[in-house]
Amino acid sequence: MAVSVDIRLNRPSRIYHEGEFVRGHILVSTKSEFRHEGVTLTMDGNSTLQISLKNAGLIESFVNSSKTSSLLNHATEICKPGKIPAGQTQIPFDIPLTTKGNKVLYETYHGLYITVQYTLRCDIKRSLLAKDLVKAMEFIVEYRPGIGEKAITQRVDFEIQPETLKNVKDHTRIPKFYIRGHLDSSQWKISNPLTGELTVCECEKGISSIELQLVRVETSGSAEGFSREVSEIQNIQIGDGDVCRGVSIPVFMVLPRLFTCPTTFTANFKIEFELNIVIIFNNNHLIMETFPIKLTRH
Repeated sequence: MAVSVDIRLNRPSRIYHEGEFVRGHILVSTKSEFRHEGVTLTMDGNSTLQISLKNAGLIESFVNSSKTSSLLNHATEICKPGKIPAGQTQIPFDIPLTTKGNKVLYETYHGLYITVQYTLRCDIKRSLLAKDLVKAMEFIVEYRPGIGEKAITQRVDFEIQPETLKNVKDHTRIPKFYIRGHLDSSQWKISNPLTGELTVCECEKGISSIELQLVRVETSGSAEGFSREVSEIQNIQIGDGDVCRGVSIPVFMVLPRLFTCPTTFTANFKIEFELNIVIIFNNNHLIMETFPIKLTRH
């Protein structure tokens, strides 16, 4: 007997805010009638921390003791035991997106070492001789408009030249160059693109590429120790080849939704972001300037 189960939400975007109701229906398709022992819908929310292997030896006790924290868990029986007829059957559900106690519903985020994820799981229980039917799907939680900090526009002017570069032992090996520009702000509403401009005023060597690199800075740990990891989210090219000197080049980057979230600080983890401006010369020598940025929901 072929049976398929699907979860359909009333919002195609699957985006919900704390305090709202997650509404939709379970769609069961079957060629013949079958009996079940009840249909249960479970709403789960978890934050998962993972320490990189290079740090595992330093804080092994933390890795073994703290991994996943529950943010919410609601199980609701949406259909009593009975029979589901042949054809398609819709079972509606309506579950409040709320948590108990002092738990906080952080925004959905998929990082390399930190993940905040919310799911709905439907379980159709059947007799001992038949396998239970299970279907799960992820939905997205965002802060309500007006909740949290508001981005404050703070223009950031910058100048990049050999003397301003950090972590460079021998500046004589770096070609002479002078780049100036600005970011329109150091704080950004997460739904807005990162913007600004830069100008290559002079450079004695040819340039092969100018790139923007968005990186996440994930810090996780507990009293036993902390791990800070930096990883790339996305990289886009804004200048190809030996760009003209003295010409303004726009800085523009759209933030990817699932891999970014408002800058977050908690007792067990932090999620921060940085924007790197990368200049690659013809000899493959690379220089980079880093700008810490703060993301907010509004």
